[in-house]
This record gives sequence, structure tokens and C-alpha cells, in this order.
Amino acid sequence: MKLQIIDWCIVAASLFVCFIPALFFGKRAGKNTSEFFVSGRSVPWWLAGLSMVATTFSSDTPNLVTDIVRRNGVAGNWVWWAFVLTGVATVFFYARMWRRSEVMTDLEYYERRYSGKAASVVRGFRSVYLGLFFNCVIMATVNLAACKIANVLFGLPRWQTLVVCGVLNVVFAAHSGLWGVLVIDMIQFVLMMTAVVAAAFFAVQHVGGLSVMVERLSGPLPGPDGQTMLHYLNLLPDFTNNWDIAVAVFIMPLAVQWWATWYPGAEPGGGSYIAQRMLASKSEKDSLGAVLFFNVAHYVLRPWPWILVGLCSLIVYPQLSDIQKAFPNLDPKLLGHDIAYPAMLKFLPVGFIGLMVGGLIAANSSTILTHLNWGSSYLVHDFYRRFIRGDAGEKHYVAVGRITTVGLFLASSGMVYLLDTAKDSFDIILQIGAGTGLLYLLRWFWWRITAWCEVVAMVSSFGVSLGLLVLKTHAGYEISTHHALVITVAVTTVCWVLTAFLGPQTDRQTLIEFYRKVRPFGPGWRRIREEAGLAGQEAAATRENMPLALMGWTSGCALIWSSLFTVGTVLYGRWVQAGLLLAVCVVSGLVLVRVVNLLWQDPRKQDRPV
Repeated sequence: MKLQIIDWCIVAASLFVCFIPALFFGKRAGKNTSEFFVSGRSVPWWLAGLSMVATTFSSDTPNLVTDIVRRNGVAGNWVWWAFVLTGVATVFFYARMWRRSEVMTDLEYYERRYSGKAASVVRGFRSVYLGLFFNCVIMATVNLAACKIANVLFGLPRWQTLVVCGVLNVVFAAHSGLWGVLVIDMIQFVLMMTAVVAAAFFAVQHVGGLSVMVERLSGPLPGPDGQTMLHYLNLLPDFTNNWDIAVAVFIMPLAVQWWATWYPGAEPGGGSYIAQRMLASKSEKDSLGAVLFFNVAHYVLRPWPWILVGLCSLIVYPQLSDIQKAFPNLDPKLLGHDIAYPAMLKFLPVGFIGLMVGGLIAANSSTILTHLNWGSSYLVHDFYRRFIRGDAGEKHYVAVGRITTVGLFLASSGMVYLLDTAKDSFDIILQIGAGTGLLYLLRWFWWRITAWCEVVAMVSSFGVSLGLLVLKTHAGYEISTHHALVITVAVTTVCWVLTAFLGPQTDRQTLIEFYRKVRPFGPGWRRIREEAGLAGQEAAATRENMPLALMGWTSGCALIWSSLFTVGTVLYGRWVQAGLLLAVCVVSGLVLVRVVNLLWQDPRKQDRPV
């Protein structure tokens, strides 16, 4: 593709608007690690929420959704739509407790909640495991998408794309800290939403309009394997003819995956950069509002422009060979269903191409900057400062954080060459994090869970995954993804629950101090609540939060799913279904507003001074 002068001007203007304001936060970010990693705990809810959305709106996300649509139809997106349950649970059960904990990173939580050497071991191990290995896999996935887009649009090899992304992202991440990331995120979200809506509009126009697209993709059509028949437009999978697909993309995600797996941005109970934004919020109210706004925007505002492009690509490029013919200079190693999204960008007119390129660069940077800052916070605050050198000044730790930022990008760039598609890396991350999710949900509500439970959960989850890999590689016995998930979850859960009852217990004083600070609710802390000497009235009031939180969780999920499908049925022209879904949306929205108001008006939930 050839960019005209106006396109290059728009690209330059987009980058200028996104990145230049962030430079002014370099001095503030360099004051101390609190400013560098959690923005001095003074971020308003709308900025924290926008940052969460922008971070998950990376250059690989449109590619991933296009890959899913082409392989399993629109219903295939339930593999991530199911995480609505996780996200809304974080809003009503965990967001305020995270903010009350006043830790700098979610890993610091371990030594607030647990006691003994096991707490330190878990914190140190996960700081390296998540901050280095896991984080680099995620960044490699994002940069792989950038490489594919650049190869389709400009014919650039991987290394050139990585150099450009590296120079841009490392400089800003090292200089501006989290404040710079938040500012870039805010502007990038608006820019990229405009670009993807434009891409969807022109893709639909190219195939003849929405009615033509719906007509051509209605009914059962051959899938990518040429044998499976798919109803590409269906919002629910075909349970009659494609049971295996229905189990993999719908039943398992809703029944098991949402609570059993750890996935960045949708962690059970909150974690990673979602926890970082909650901890950076200026109050408990802002923490709750940020996560609520994130989930609505994440699942309702963004998916359909990507889905429309994916559906149109099925008409323009039915087979991967059609993409290769359209782009003869495309690197065959990069060919996959996920590359259909950048292939559809060729139909953008002059000016909009520049907007899309600028938006994709900003989207890539938004995610990479967050992961560089988040990973650096783990490696510096939870590993280097905690275990190697804890007596240095704040300037020293900020400098180490900046050096670590550079190292993280270099490590993730090398990993780009080990991945093939966005969907492959998505599956890898889900499998690695399988089995531990239930523990992360319950550790806030059950005092018996210990640091050793977390150690056992991580070891058993990894061990089962490794064992299944050995069976596949050496014995030739391959287990389906959803069966492997169930096996991993079952073994891991049994192991850590037994550890909770039979293993060493957390020091009582640590539990009492944690309870007094965080005030977790529910019957799981009854014994500790009594030992803490709380008045009966306060203890009873704490327990009363559970029904209200459950109501908020239910209405929030109903609102998000009904809104998401209202948009889809309107685009399909199915007006009766759209009307029914809109009614559900309105009712659930009214209930949700009432629940949020009750939570914010509760005198026991008013913001406490930090």
C-alpha cells in the first residue's frame, strides 16, 4: 500500500497528539516509585477506566477477533465474552478492597495477606514469572500483530517493525512512567475507535452494504477446514451440528474458563494492570467506577467494528490462499486468519489510511507502554527492591525501572519469532493460567487460604500442563483444549484445597491486621472478625454487602451482554430481537444504577484518608 502525503501528515499529527503531552510528565514520574508506577494514587475514575480500555485495545486485538470470526463465526467470541463474569465480579466484589489495601503492586498483596517465607517466595517468584516471562509473551503477541500489519501495508520485515516500535515505546515508557501511559491511553482510545469504525464502514461498503453482507453470510457455510459447516452470523453457537465447537467456545468459557483461568485484563479478582489502575485511583469510589466503565466500554463499544471487518473478509478472502494472491510479497510465515484484518485495510480511501496507521501505532504503544511499566513495577518493586537491594533511594529505583523497561522490550522482541498467530498465543496464555483462578477469587473471602496454597496451585497447574504436553509429544495422545482445561482445573483445585486444611496456616495477627485494613465481607472471615473484636452491628453490616454485590454483578452482566447483542441485532436488521434485548438492557441498567448508588451512599464505604 502507498500512503499519500496527506496520509503521512495525518500519521504524524496522530503521533504528535498522542505522545507529546506525555513528555511533560517525565519530571513528575521521576520523583519516586509511587509516581512512576501508580501515579501518586491520584487518578480519577474516568481516566483509569479509559486507560484499562485502551490497554486491552492493542494492535493484536482486531487481528484476534478477525481470526475467531473466520474460524468459528461471531459466536466464537464467547471465548472472551465469557470474561464479562470475571470483570463485573471485580467491580462489585474486589475493586474497593484492592484500593483499601494500599499496596503499590498486586504482588505486594501477598505479604499483606499471608505470613512466613512462603509469602515472600510467592511474591518473588510471581514477580519474575509474570513480570518477565508472562509479560513478554503478551508483548510478543502484540508486536507480532504489528509485524503482520506492517508487512501487509508496507512490506516491512519483522526486525524493522520491532526497531520502530522499540524506539518509540521504550523512550516514552522509561521517561514518563504511568502518568505518561495514562495520557497516551486516553487520546489513543478516541483515535483508534474512530479509525476502526471507519475501517468497518468502508469494508461493509466494499461488499455492497450490511444487507448484502448479511444475505451472503446467512445460513450454513463451509468453515476454514472445508468440512465443518458454520452459521457465521449467529450470536450463539450451533449446538445441533457443531457440538465440539459449542463446547469449546461457549459451554466451557461460561462454565469453567471465566473463574478458573488467569488471563491478563480479566484476572479472577483483578490483577496485573487492572489492579495497577485500581491502586492508582484516588479513592474507593473511583476504583469501582473505573472498573465498571472499563467493562462496559470493553465489551459493548469495541467489538462490532472488528467483527464486521472479519465478516466482510470472509466474502473478500474466503481462503488464506486468496490473501496470499492479493499480497504476493507477504511473508508466508506470517500468513494466518488473523492477517485478514490488515488485508481489509487496503479498501480505506486516502486520509483514512493515515488515520488507521496512526491509530494502530498508538494502539500498539498503549498496550506495550502499559506492559513495560507494569512488568517493570514487578521486577523492581517486588523483586529487586524486596530481595536484592532494599536500602537505596527512590531515584535509584526509578533509574532501575527505566533500565528494566529497555530489557523487557528486548526480551519480548526475541519472543516474537516463536509465535505464529494471535489465537495461538491466546490459547497458550489461557492454558498456562488454568486452574488457579478459583483460588484468586476466594483468597479475599476465606481466611484459610495460605501462601502455600498459591505455591501448590502454581506448581500443580504447571505440572499438569507439562504432563499433557509430554503425552501429546512423546505418546501421540492429544487431549482437546477444553478437556485439558477441565483436567488441569480439577487437579489444581483439589491440591490447593487440601493444602488449605492440611498445610501450615497464616499467622493470626497477620490475618487480623489484613481484615482490619481491607474489611473483606462474607462468612469466610467470621472467625477472624470475632478475634479482631469488632462490634456485632459492624460485623452484621459487613455481611449484608454480599446480596447487594450479587445483585450488582447480575445486573451488570445482563446490561453488558444485552447491550452487546442489541448492537449486533440492529446491524443484522433483526428488529424484534433488538427490541427485546433493548428492554433487558434498560431494566438491568436501572437496577445497576440503583446498586451503585447504594454502594456509594453507604456511610461505611465512604473514602478513608490514605
